[in-house]
Amino acid sequence: MELNNTVDKESGTYKTADNKVTISNNDISVTVSSKGAEMKSVTKNGKEMLWSGEPNVWAGQAPVLFPICGGLRDDKFVYEGKEYTLFKHGYARMSEFELESHSAEKAVFLLKSDEESRKNYPFDYEFRIIYTLNGPTVDVEYNIKNLSDGAMYFSVGAHEGYACPEGIEEYSIIFEENENLDSSILNGNLLEYNTLNVGKETKELPLKYEYFAIDALVFLNLKSKSVKLRNRKTGQEIYVAFDGFDYFLLWTKPNAPYICIEPWCGIPDFVDSDYDITRKKGIIRLDKDGVCVKKHSINFN
Repeated sequence: MELNNTVDKESGTYKTADNKVTISNNDISVTVSSKGAEMKSVTKNGKEMLWSGEPNVWAGQAPVLFPICGGLRDDKFVYEGKEYTLFKHGYARMSEFELESHSAEKAVFLLKSDEESRKNYPFDYEFRIIYTLNGPTVDVEYNIKNLSDGAMYFSVGAHEGYACPEGIEEYSIIFEENENLDSSILNGNLLEYNTLNVGKETKELPLKYEYFAIDALVFLNLKSKSVKLRNRKTGQEIYVAFDGFDYFLLWTKPNAPYICIEPWCGIPDFVDSDYDITRKKGIIRLDKDGVCVKKHSINFN
């Protein structure tokens, strides 16, 4: 990628003509787009670590999910007797963020509620996504401030896709704790109450494309708060820590050369949802003037 369009002399940060910012240190370089405040590239020693975002496969790379994670029953919710439409994963990933501040190793993106957002989501807020480099680690912080007159209800989640050029079946997910890997089954965008077990009392899940024939693996009750994506042949690992995120998903498309590792604070609706967002399982309630901070870290050591 050409990064010679504009250089902020004070920060040393590159800003490209297509509204992307690159932060870097001696270990890694991270490029983020203002659209969705989405990471578009992570390179280490010249090697790209993120999925390329080929539109004929999956155009996403690392979308941020807000104000919901997953789908709603009939793509709607009810709040204070009024019905609102909100599509899968919310709208932040398609929104233009303001670059609020940046330095050589940090970039802060801001999304504010406005008249248009309130048509589908009746709350006022400031949503910041903060990327900070610490050696070979990217810290990703979600900072939500409630500016509404009352409580605000939301979910937030990560959806980073990591490049697996050899195919995902050369890789394993390594959990920090022994896990009974009971994946909740998806029915379209919604959760059923039955599960599929893909591992018993194990720390290792060898990845298989057959797991994703329906959609994603959805784990609602993990003990682990970190995982490693390990190439079983080379031993190369990416370490993702997600303390404070209650739910964990894995996803790819059939035969695609990437795997998405997804810590979520929120889940899709169950098939029998009553639409009331205040009773939605996994929803976060944030009081007036409250601030919610969620952070996960990605180490490319």
